[in-house]
Amino acid sequence: MLRDISWRYFDFWLLGAVVLATAFGTTMIRSAVAGNEGLLPLINRQIYFALAGLVLIFVVAAVDYRFWMAIYRPIFIVMSILLFALFLSAQAVFGAARWFQVGVLFVQPTEFAKIATILLLARYFEKTQDRPRGMRWIIVAFLWVFGLAIWILLQPNLSNVVVLLVILASLLWFNGIHLKHLALFAGLGALLMGVIVTFSALGIRIPFLQEYQQQRIANFILPDPNATFGAVYNVQQALIAIGSGGLFGLGYGHGTQTQLRFLKVRHTDFIFSAISEEFGLVGALLVIVIIVLVVWRCLRTAQKARDVAGMTIAYGVATLIFFQGMVNIGVNLNIVPVSGLPLPFISYGGSGLTSLMLGIGLVESVAMRHRQLEF
Repeated sequence: MLRDISWRYFDFWLLGAVVLATAFGTTMIRSAVAGNEGLLPLINRQIYFALAGLVLIFVVAAVDYRFWMAIYRPIFIVMSILLFALFLSAQAVFGAARWFQVGVLFVQPTEFAKIATILLLARYFEKTQDRPRGMRWIIVAFLWVFGLAIWILLQPNLSNVVVLLVILASLLWFNGIHLKHLALFAGLGALLMGVIVTFSALGIRIPFLQEYQQQRIANFILPDPNATFGAVYNVQQALIAIGSGGLFGLGYGHGTQTQLRFLKVRHTDFIFSAISEEFGLVGALLVIVIIVLVVWRCLRTAQKARDVAGMTIAYGVATLIFFQGMVNIGVNLNIVPVSGLPLPFISYGGSGLTSLMLGIGLVESVAMRHRQLEF
């Protein structure tokens, strides 16, 4: 498991981008929660999680990523139990059960389920690389994802179910799904999305969707300009913050929407708006460039991977980071409905940060073993 370590292939550009993003995110969290005594402990917690995450990257990188392929059943069983227990007992936040409380810490199994899904699919696509790319191949891959996604959907946490489905779709694409099947599922997805949007805008209840989820969609399609609370208000304040930042921003700790607390959940969902207000367009573009750099290094590792499993892991982590970043920024710019997805490495969240660090560790493990073993 450790015999083929070659640290000279460790991707320090990827590590540097992650460290830079995490350090900048922690700095912005400090500004976002300034003056709020109840939120001040979050700063130290994020620092501790960041340091632990950096150690985790090196530990996971030192372990051959194929080791996780051998224990895919325990991974699936443990994650299923955690997600089921979360569904039964966790506390609801913003309409969904999202975490367990362990002392002063809040653990979100859903974040780790994303990495588990990537590992399960990596093992599946490795095993089936020589099989026909028919409907059976697609359906079995879907069932592996569905086994975890169903408990997330029942929380209810639709946004993270969408993340898992996007990861599945991208990995099916990278592993050779036929264009006819791609067109079929794309058409079905567009039809389903059209029905959801139409019914939500008309106020028609949809089974398996919560009222607040449909309300978010309706608010995005037909926003109430007089709303003084809820998702519409949050997006309005986010847009004001972004617009007031201008080119170079109002300065660190001097953003009016952020410091006067008009901007809600400014250390999580809307931290991009806080960055734009205090560092302007330049700061916002810097964040985007850093995230793009992380995604690019993951894609580069996927291209150099020695096998299908390594390629799938690297592509999966790249997809996860890109999609969550794109959606979070889109929410802040009001071009997609409010979803609750964090900005990777930037937003506050110990579980989210740790799971991403775990994903980066897996990518580094692939990068370090991209050449054939020498006997």
